[in-house]
Parts: sequence; structure tokens; C-alpha cells
Amino acid sequence: GAAGAENVICRALEEVAVRLSHAERCHREARLDDMRRSARSLIGMSDQIGMSVLAMVAADVTACIDSGDHIALAATLARLVRVGETCLGEMWDISDLSI
Repeated sequence: GAAGAENVICRALEEVAVRLSHAERCHREARLDDMRRSARSLIGMSDQIGMSVLAMVAADVTACIDSGDHIALAATLARLVRVGETCLGEMWDISDLSI
């Protein structure tokens, strides 16, 4: 039902927030393999809940890691965080309206 669907969406949003945070931490710690895994998982999760722009930027982060372009990676990660925060804020606002 509606309550179950809302619960699934809320858990997915929380997981997106966790993955964004994890990707940032991995970047600070130069753990690019872990960062790549977080970005890849963000692509799938974001697509499933309708955050296509976030999925696209997460794919760009993955491409930067794969190309070894550390400057582009830093810039693209910053964009991923900005887009992620915006998407999460909008989705939380929508879920607040439905309560």
C-alpha cells in the first residue's frame, strides 16, 4: 500500500545519503576503488527512484575515476554532492507533503 511504498522510498533516500557521504569520505582518504563502488551503486538506486540527474552525475564520477583524471574527479564529486543534496531535499519535501 501507500504506507509501504513511502517506507521503501524513505529507506532509499537514506541509502542515497549514506552513499554520497561514503563517496566523499573515500575521496578524502584516496580509496578510489571504494568510491567507484559507491558511485556505481548510486547510479542504480537513483534510477530506481527517479533521480536521473543524480544517476548521470554518478556515472560521470565513475568515468573520472576510470580515466584517472583527479582534477575532474574532484570537480565532478562536488557536483554530485550538490545535485544529491538538492534531490534529497526535494524528495524529503515531497514526502513531508504526503503525510
